[in-house]
Amino acid sequence: MQLGAFSLSLTVKDIAASAAFYEKLGFTRFGGDIAQNWLILRNGDTVIGLFQGMFEKNMLTFNPGWNQDAEALDSFTDVRELQRELKARGTQFVSEADEGTTGPASFIVVDPDGNPVLVDQHV
Repeated sequence: MQLGAFSLSLTVKDIAASAAFYEKLGFTRFGGDIAQNWLILRNGDTVIGLFQGMFEKNMLTFNPGWNQDAEALDSFTDVRELQRELKARGTQFVSEADEGTTGPASFIVVDPDGNPVLVDQHV
């Protein structure tokens, strides 16, 4: 099962302070909009997202259809197909992608320790 590009989505209290902290660690801004309370930063192949007021908990994030540079892939497994495969394996969902749509969609599952896993397709 190919889930796509991986990043860690962090829930932050003060996005400017968090951005400054991670920039000191060598991360650079890669995407997002601080005025909208979200930024994507990277250090080499490592990608993190900072989100203020959008999520309750930190989450693992996968982006089907993207590589680690947020570039569209020629071939990938659609998020709805991933969802069908996981359902067939007995996985429980917090939120689901609408199977009657195409293009961007997402779903959330939770691991046994309560960590949310977001699979978020942008293409």
